[in-house]
Amino acid sequence: MRLLSALFLALLAAVPLHGQEALREQAADQQILHALNRLAFGPGPGDVQKVRAMGLDQWIERQLDPSRIPDDAADRALARYATFGQTENYLVQQYAAAQRERRQVRADSGAALSREDSIAFRQRGEQLRAVVTDLQSAKVARAVASERQLQEVMTDFWFNHFNVFIRKGGPQPFYMRAYEQGIRERAFGNFRDLLGFVAKSPAMLFYLDNARSMADSGRPTLARIRPRAQRMRQGLNENYGRELLELHTLGVDGGYTQQDVIEVARALTGWTIRPPQEGGGFIFRPVMHDAAPKTVLGHTLPGGRGIEDGEDVLDIVARHPSTARYIATKLARRFVSDTPSTALIDRAAATFTRTDGDIREVLRTIIQSPEFFAASAYRSKVKSPFEVVVSAARALGAEPDPTPRTAGAVALLGQPLFAHQAPNGYPETGAAWINTGSILNRINFGLAAAAGRLPGLSAENSPIDAQLSAAPREQQVDAVVSALLGGSVSPDTRAILLSGDHPMIASGAVEAAAAASAEVNEADADMMAPGAQPRRQGARRNQVMRRPGQIPRLEGLAQIIGLALGSPEFQRR
Repeated sequence: MRLLSALFLALLAAVPLHGQEALREQAADQQILHALNRLAFGPGPGDVQKVRAMGLDQWIERQLDPSRIPDDAADRALARYATFGQTENYLVQQYAAAQRERRQVRADSGAALSREDSIAFRQRGEQLRAVVTDLQSAKVARAVASERQLQEVMTDFWFNHFNVFIRKGGPQPFYMRAYEQGIRERAFGNFRDLLGFVAKSPAMLFYLDNARSMADSGRPTLARIRPRAQRMRQGLNENYGRELLELHTLGVDGGYTQQDVIEVARALTGWTIRPPQEGGGFIFRPVMHDAAPKTVLGHTLPGGRGIEDGEDVLDIVARHPSTARYIATKLARRFVSDTPSTALIDRAAATFTRTDGDIREVLRTIIQSPEFFAASAYRSKVKSPFEVVVSAARALGAEPDPTPRTAGAVALLGQPLFAHQAPNGYPETGAAWINTGSILNRINFGLAAAAGRLPGLSAENSPIDAQLSAAPREQQVDAVVSALLGGSVSPDTRAILLSGDHPMIASGAVEAAAAASAEVNEADADMMAPGAQPRRQGARRNQVMRRPGQIPRLEGLAQIIGLALGSPEFQRR
């Protein structure tokens, strides 16, 4: 039986894309919509026709090799962010200089700052905070405009997998852009290479404290510690070692012990950050490294070595069978189902092992699987807030928004970008995103988008024929369902689009949800940008979605478009 299964899998892998069409349960146009919603952030105007003309399998192959796809629109969008022209080290140096100036002024003038000094520091702080708002805005703009859609989906996936928190403090915001770009460049590459990049990135070294982890007292190091440094010795920090095993590679049930966590942390001592005045970036410091022998997951690391200890640990965990299964499970959950089948995970994990962690090939195995185009997979995944906002912008043909407002709408829906504090990243399954308050917010976002409360996004600018504004309501509904909802909706959704009734006002759920969501929105909005004032965040909320009692009073075609964006069919991918 095992031999037959292996033979079947080998034959399945050998079947070219066009030969696997017979394994797909979805109709031809459903497959195109499904691919655009899973491998991209939803279709824009004309995308379905382009994919149909190119051929779905050819479009998928191009998306799996983004270097072949010109991306002029995304390049133009990113050129509008002033801070993107500054290097990570320049920004960190600016931050360090501002901190020194602040300390010096306080030392010269006592505890209190003069009004002039306060204004100057506030202005300097706002200039530095632009790094954060540019980063958040650019993530949305690139997802909206890029032709390399699958690369952006994978960048979002891997950033969430290797999550770091932009509000960790200190220089963390200035490490983020290079971190995200490094992930983007390796999104389809070798997993070990991606893991090594993350392990040496200042963003991760700072976030999980490995930058200050050093050999415990009593342990040998590769260089003598000066007496003053000995007194300041902080010892071993296990944070990164633990998350490397639990979240980045083997998974919580991957078969490691607490002693493995300690040994991994010891192996990675000395992996730290070079000061900005010395050029910044990663550096290995022998004086911090625990040079005694170690045993990691049954592998012995001899004593007296340096950076090789950490490199060997990354090799061991990247090639561990539990890592193959853990990464395969997460990719299958992202692209196929909240509860992917064991058979699919087995095939993806086998590809991971066979190809030594080739991410593109693992992804190809998942996309070519019968499960990917199964009838049960169609519209089975709930969109995250980021996906809701980006897909709405793409559906309405919006230009990328260079302001922070569209990224702010993502935060108001519950997903402030780069601001998930815990290392486990944002939820990957639908249940975590959906409750009464979030449904209300999503419906109101659709109405706000149709009302033009976000830059570049409104019903008036949508690709839906404006001449339909004078058409009968039923004809308008048919056009919106065709343009935004793939041509099919449930009887309940169609009834709402025809009547124009807000689905939650009729049920009386608005008032209760408003009270529940107000506190959540305040907290989420506060995560939008480090140092932002709550009053300003509240103002932004009023500009975009406002309170439930202030829902845009739309009529006609704009109302239908707004309700369609909030419908269950649009909220799923």
